[in-house]
Amino acid sequence: EAISNSATKLVPKGAILMVSRVGIGKFAVADEDLCTSQDFTNLVTHENEYFLGQYFKARSKRFIRLSQGTSIKGFTTGDIKSAKFLIPKTEEQQKIASFLAAVDERIRLLQNQKEKLERYKKGVMQQIFRQEIRFKQDDGSDYPDWEERKLGELCAISKGQQLNKIELNETGEYPCQNGGIEPSGFTDKYNTEEDTITISEGGNSCGYVNYMESKFWCGGHCYALIEIRDSVTLSFLYQILKYNQHDIMRLRVGSGLPNIQKRDIVNFKIGIPSTQEQQKIAALLSALDEEINGTAKAVEATQKFKKGLLQKMFV
Repeated sequence: EAISNSATKLVPKGAILMVSRVGIGKFAVADEDLCTSQDFTNLVTHENEYFLGQYFKARSKRFIRLSQGTSIKGFTTGDIKSAKFLIPKTEEQQKIASFLAAVDERIRLLQNQKEKLERYKKGVMQQIFRQEIRFKQDDGSDYPDWEERKLGELCAISKGQQLNKIELNETGEYPCQNGGIEPSGFTDKYNTEEDTITISEGGNSCGYVNYMESKFWCGGHCYALIEIRDSVTLSFLYQILKYNQHDIMRLRVGSGLPNIQKRDIVNFKIGIPSTQEQQKIAALLSALDEEINGTAKAVEATQKFKKGLLQKMFV
């Protein structure tokens, strides 16, 4: 009834969904009957819908070139009807679609594996850092109780130095960490050594904990944890701070451009076990990180393989 009393139309399962206004160039295949807004132009086809969906995705730039208008650009149904495309015969479409579907399934399985590993690590971290499970010494005896320590007692906390935008580029050797999750750019100089824990000082991501494996420029909205004391191992400190990242983010103050004051980072408290237990904890969590990162790289490599394949096939 709602559909019959509105301007929208029911789009059948298998239709090619094309964003024709805001976000031009995005495509999908409907996996069920549905309705779309006026920002979509939808194609009901007798060809292999999966093949066409992949074909149009690979040629998205052509649809962007079809767009017209000033304030809101878009293409029309007429543009699609008048456009010409080179399409193989149905049998070849099916072969291509089957192969691409197998690649997509491989990507899906890898992504699921990565998510499962991340959930498993999260559960392990909760049990370890809540001290619900404890490691034993090699002789089977218990390790000493954990001690609560301020972060400033475990390391020195240094705020970085701001770079002008003109000093940043996309080809520099060293990333500039400056408050965000990703580098704000790259530069040809560095001010901080490799193997350093950072905490974002300002912006929407303030409190984000990162581990820099290579030399980098620590910007004005970034804290670097240096001069790590002998009572704590670097890898353990990173893991427990990453686990407490949400609590660190709650230290932020201000509304327009939130930030975390250095004194609050210095006074942030964490539980510290003996160095021997730290090493065992860090070894376990680092091994899980390696599995997660390896799976993430496999996802990325398979996605790149598919992208290259589509370009060779369709572009």
